[in-house]
Amino acid sequence: MLRPSLKVNASVPLLFPLPKLFTHGSTARTILASPTFFKGVSHMPRVVWSAIARYQSLCFPHGFLGGNQQNFMNPSKALTQLSISMDSFDDSAPQIDTDESYELNVGYDSATLHAKTPYGVLRGLETFSQLVSFDYDRAQYLIENVPWSIKDAPRFPHRGLMIDTGRHYLPISVIKDTIDSLVYAKLNVLHWHMVDSQSFPLQIKSWPHLWKGAFSPSQRYLQADVEEVVQYAHLRGVRVMVEFDMPGHAQSWCTGYPEVCPSELCTTPLNVASNKTWELVGDLLQEMTGGRASEPGNPSPGLFKDNFIHLGGDEVNTGCWPKTKSIAKWLRKHNMSAEDAYGYFSKRAAEIAIAMGHRPVQWSEVYDHFQTKLNKKTVVHIWKSNTNVSSVLANGYEVILNVGYWPKSWYLDNLDINWTAVYSNEPCTNVPDSLCGRILGGHGEMWGENVDASDLESTVWPRMAAIAERLWSPREVNSADQATPRMESFRCLLNSRGVRAAPVLNKMARSAPPGPGSCYEQ
Repeated sequence: MLRPSLKVNASVPLLFPLPKLFTHGSTARTILASPTFFKGVSHMPRVVWSAIARYQSLCFPHGFLGGNQQNFMNPSKALTQLSISMDSFDDSAPQIDTDESYELNVGYDSATLHAKTPYGVLRGLETFSQLVSFDYDRAQYLIENVPWSIKDAPRFPHRGLMIDTGRHYLPISVIKDTIDSLVYAKLNVLHWHMVDSQSFPLQIKSWPHLWKGAFSPSQRYLQADVEEVVQYAHLRGVRVMVEFDMPGHAQSWCTGYPEVCPSELCTTPLNVASNKTWELVGDLLQEMTGGRASEPGNPSPGLFKDNFIHLGGDEVNTGCWPKTKSIAKWLRKHNMSAEDAYGYFSKRAAEIAIAMGHRPVQWSEVYDHFQTKLNKKTVVHIWKSNTNVSSVLANGYEVILNVGYWPKSWYLDNLDINWTAVYSNEPCTNVPDSLCGRILGGHGEMWGENVDASDLESTVWPRMAAIAERLWSPREVNSADQATPRMESFRCLLNSRGVRAAPVLNKMARSAPPGPGSCYEQ
């Protein structure tokens, strides 16, 4: 089902996230839905053809003719086609620098969508779909407030959601559904926190016993499963950035290969002094990345096609290292403290990724510890309030923001933080304008201790939409009061598309509706 007819409140349409620039009129125009409504050239790339097939269903869920509309509608006074064009037909795996801009124009008798890349077309199709409504009394599709002129582009290039399969296994079908939901809010990154202390679910062919650390033999991912997810995301313009947290949060690695951990009784962090550890890290990164970065028309041969790979590095308790004789001996030989060794591990792992042509992403603690000694290709993923964002940027590093501290946290496992607090988080707060451009974007982080397949969507949505708008729309789009009608409408749209988004106005995330009523009032 589509939403009721789109209304305009104070010249702000019910679009989410709000486009960069737009104008509109005041006329309603009927749409003559048909299998050829979306028109492109015959040699359009696969990404666009796939999107057209999806958006035909999303825009026209009641069938192409919409009941009896053919009996009264004059085709000469209806929109009969959306013409799609683009400058580049290259639909190789999207990367951080992929252009997602588009121009959408809806006139009285024609509509056009133009973008520089296929991925801009995808974002424009989403906007068009949100303009389409359905008149149940007349059984017809329509667009209100014609003519529309929209020129849109994201404020930040990196806009993502993290899922955590180290704490709870998520079936592939759930991960695919999650990717679908990201696209509705113009998010373009799935940060896959693959492993953690509790579980190592992924098949690693060069180290086949690693996934003995999975929760159970059936709660694992074949590499073929991951390839399917990566391709599924690719067709939707979503990058999949995998994370292997190291050297901390790695106890699950010890199940299959105890030699990479300090000892049976003291299992974390990974053994910095063992050649086996470094052989495993090198082989793992080689298998994941293919040893080189993706290039246009020449994708990475590794399992993941993104040029970023997340190496974690957070919350490392080095207490086991000096308590382990072999590691203590290695520390003395190299004149290192345990804290020095933490920095050494983080830098060495990052250098391995860089040598393979990829950019390492590491958590705040790595920068806090190592600072300007880090390679400038390292992306600093900031979640701690005591990490000075401006200093990190001024020192030449690019940043991904989590903003993971109360009361405005983008950590979605904080169920007592509602969407308005999330929305009030401005990524460039206290950052000079000259440095804000080095912020690549940010994430909502869905840590998995208390979420699984049963409640993932209702915990993520609709709060994730608040983050999406702050990362897509211009900085001056920052009023939660003005965004509330659009957020309520977007939540209903998500529900209509099968996304189990929770009510907008609840004080606690994923709470049930307070009683009978329309989704537009909950």
